[in-house]
Amino acid sequence: MQRLLFPPFRALKGRQCLQLLAPRAAPRAQCDCIRRPLRPGQYSTISEVALQSGRGTVSLPSKAAEQVVGRWLLVCSGTVAGAVILGGVTRLTESGLSMVDWHLIKEMKPPTSQEEWEAEFQRYQQFPEFKILNHDMTLTEFKFIWYMEYSHRMWGRLVGLAYILPAAYFWRKGWLSRGMKGRVLALCGLVCLSGLLGWYMVKSGLEEKPDSHDIPRVSQYRLAAHLGSALVLYCASLWTSLSLLLPPHKLPETRALLWLRRFAHGTAGLVFLTALSGAFVAGLDAGLVYNSFPKMGESWIPEDLFTFSPILRNVFENPTTVQFDHRILGITSVTAITVLYFLSRRIPLPRRTKMAAVTLLALAYTQGSVLFNFIFKISDLDEGIRNI
Repeated sequence: MQRLLFPPFRALKGRQCLQLLAPRAAPRAQCDCIRRPLRPGQYSTISEVALQSGRGTVSLPSKAAEQVVGRWLLVCSGTVAGAVILGGVTRLTESGLSMVDWHLIKEMKPPTSQEEWEAEFQRYQQFPEFKILNHDMTLTEFKFIWYMEYSHRMWGRLVGLAYILPAAYFWRKGWLSRGMKGRVLALCGLVCLSGLLGWYMVKSGLEEKPDSHDIPRVSQYRLAAHLGSALVLYCASLWTSLSLLLPPHKLPETRALLWLRRFAHGTAGLVFLTALSGAFVAGLDAGLVYNSFPKMGESWIPEDLFTFSPILRNVFENPTTVQFDHRILGITSVTAITVLYFLSRRIPLPRRTKMAAVTLLALAYTQGSVLFNFIFKISDLDEGIRNI
């Protein structure tokens, strides 16, 4: 907190920018120009914000305030990234349906006694996941998945507090410009929306489906909405923070630069679409359908690609089609990132822009290599099981 707030205050030392701005007398005539005296209630500067009479609201100079707000949003984007990672771990450990109700304040206190744990476990036993999938689960095993989901929910509350409380403080102090107020309101709204979508998603996995004996799982549509809102929140917070913290570079608006900027925006949209398709893969467990690469089984294009009717339904509900689409989008995203990197090498760009392009390329290929190794290990495991 010291690093977040104190540097701008140190910048104020020795300055006379923090003062009561009383109306100033008319200055002497200079260059045959006479300034009229300010009316009562007017102030002479904008970057220096007044101590309004009776309110005592102190504001920082605009640059110092921007640094504070920028650092705050940078920390917030980090907390959102942590929530996404923790949500992925919760999904991998199949812990998301362990908490069967939602209370904003009440559920912040976990069970402490044996009786409370047994009561919580009995509530879990009334829902489809226990009846169909975990009917032989012990209380110790239940505690593990419960704490995983509990950690994810508590982290989400921490994210909400990290946005809302400082936003209210900065707003009251007058450290937010008019445009920044709109952005901050939108970010706080996204935090609340993402949390509501999270419970809306979990609720879909708790519903009884008498005609289905499949493994209980959450709706892939709601999962994609929950993940998508978190990604938008992360990107918007990071973009806003970096816009405040890093000075803008003024580059000549050449055709090559304009084309590069448009291609970068298109690549960002493609990566976002790939991430959303990954949510559909997770929601349908589509990653388990084919565990070979680059082919899907023995063919490049599987035969059951369009088995659902109407055809559009396959894109969102057919596990084979969903995995196929995710593969195509992933390969296309890596290709677009590679092209973006080489295009950035042909244009004179600032050093930090070139570093960003290199980092993006490295992350894309690192993620791809990790995914390939995972697929190959699953394939070897499957082949070993078949040979037993």
